[in-house]
Amino acid sequence: MKWNKYSFITRSDSVDILSALLCDVGIEGIEVEDHKALSQEDTKGMFIDILPDLGPDDGTAKVSFYLDPDDPELERKLADAVETLDQFGNGAELVSGQTEDIDWINNWKEFFHPLSVGNILVKPTWEDVPVEDKDKILIEIDPGTAFGTGGHETTQLCMIQLEKYIKAGDEVCDLGTGSGILGIAALKLGAGHVVGTDLDDNAIDAVGENCIQNNIEIGRAFEVICGNVIDDRSVQDRIGYEKYDIVVANILAPVIIMLVDEVARHMKKGALFITSGIIDTKEAEVTEAFRRNPEFEITEINHLGEWVNITARKR
Repeated sequence: MKWNKYSFITRSDSVDILSALLCDVGIEGIEVEDHKALSQEDTKGMFIDILPDLGPDDGTAKVSFYLDPDDPELERKLADAVETLDQFGNGAELVSGQTEDIDWINNWKEFFHPLSVGNILVKPTWEDVPVEDKDKILIEIDPGTAFGTGGHETTQLCMIQLEKYIKAGDEVCDLGTGSGILGIAALKLGAGHVVGTDLDDNAIDAVGENCIQNNIEIGRAFEVICGNVIDDRSVQDRIGYEKYDIVVANILAPVIIMLVDEVARHMKKGALFITSGIIDTKEAEVTEAFRRNPEFEITEINHLGEWVNITARKR
């Protein structure tokens, strides 16, 4: 479906009044682009390794939104809002265009093809197994809106470590499970049971669908919990204590740093904590977090592209 896109080029101090006017006419979903530096409060809940370079703040902003081209009444109300804005002397310029008719949910599929990681083959559900890979351990994945197709270096780093260390019957915890690819890999490699956690409801649905696709019994072989293990006591209790042979977390460096102080009490003595999602510029910070915690000993640090895996053992 095509949408009409509108953007107001205005002053950054006019964004609030413009947003209120758009809300009044029934436009609630807007996108604001400006060059204001993010405050400490803005970034407090953001798990981002590298913030974009916004450039110098020139006092301008762009407020964009999308309208159904078959809704002329909303178009008329928008015109009235523009007149009202002009009365305030804000001098906003309105530009418009039309989006391409693209299936955004499925468009990424053209870039997802079978991929070998060690002795594991990850392939999308809609493609056949390549003849040369027919003897590999097969994982079929349709991530939907959840992260994890196996194509990212961080996922591959974790899968390589899982293949190296999984033993038959192991208890595995997959923190930030996304599509469930690492938990599924663990089970295919011989783990006895996996518990996955994620903050996103979409991930919970994706794990269920991918478990069905891989003949894994969701809720029995692979349990999945929606919640934050870092600060939610109910989630901590549900995943259990001194229980896991392997914990894997492919998230981001700031989250892993916080997990270092929480996850040890969920692991057996001698268990491994396999981590990635760490950009190389954050390697030293994550390494230091592990070294500050006397319960962990770093056993391996591996690199793939600009990404890092740190594997540590619970003493």
